Amino acid sequence: MISNQTKAGVLYIVATPIGNLDDLSPRAVSTLGKVDLVLAEDTRHSRKLLSHFGIKTSLFSLHEHNEKSKCDRLINRLEQGKSMALISDAGTPLISDPGFPLVSQARRTGLEVVPLPGPCAAIAALSVSGIGADRFVFEGFLPAKPGRRRRRLEAIAGEERTLIFYESVHRIEAMMADLEAVFGLQRQAVVARELTKMFETVKAGTLAELNQWLRASPQQVRGEFVVVVEGVPQPEKTSLDGEDCRIMGLLLELLPPGKAAEAAAKIRNKPRKIFYQWALEARDH
Repeated sequence: MISNQTKAGVLYIVATPIGNLDDLSPRAVSTLGKVDLVLAEDTRHSRKLLSHFGIKTSLFSLHEHNEKSKCDRLINRLEQGKSMALISDAGTPLISDPGFPLVSQARRTGLEVVPLPGPCAAIAALSVSGIGADRFVFEGFLPAKPGRRRRRLEAIAGEERTLIFYESVHRIEAMMADLEAVFGLQRQAVVARELTKMFETVKAGTLAELNQWLRASPQQVRGEFVVVVEGVPQPEKTSLDGEDCRIMGLLLELLPPGKAAEAAAKIRNKPRKIFYQWALEARDH
């Protein structure tokens, strides 16, 4: 059991709500109230969160434009025994949010970094998508420029794992149109918007259906989006029938396994690797 007491010289990585304030854990509230300093992406936004829970800890602005220049100063304070909590505007820090330079430097310096897990929009969307969650890839935000976005999608179009994207209200329609153009009309996907908020929406369908829905529902093109897309289905493994095995048996009397598999693949018009695997298993037995 982990103690709720904060420790000197420790950097805590604290997940905060992505919408519903009730999702802030009791442990997170306790830690944010006890550390010496809270590092926040937008101090004005985070002050509202802390005030809601009666937390008066001092805030320090740490965002993508200053985090590299501020790291040494913060590391020095941690080494002097100060405890700090890193939060982002919403969700889990570092997941398409600032914080990596600080965490990386803290690790290299030998400082203790402690996670306080909690909300993450990507995982929340995946959990309700109905799309395979056993293997997935988090792509975050795609490039804003159309050409670069298309090239990135083309590079991952053959990915077999589930894909998770973030997108802004300003680019969601263009991004979804590119997904359809590159991945095809029938790829299954889910668009999740405003998760845990009043107007939360989770819509499933093919990419063609989802694009039609967005075009027909301007009120849905608002807020913050997570898009979950199924990976390319893996082809079913081809099995060997009785004739395949008979031919392989004859070939193995004359040829080594590799050559026999190559010849059988050409004769039977099936993948070489399944003949080769059969030969290895037959040899072992």
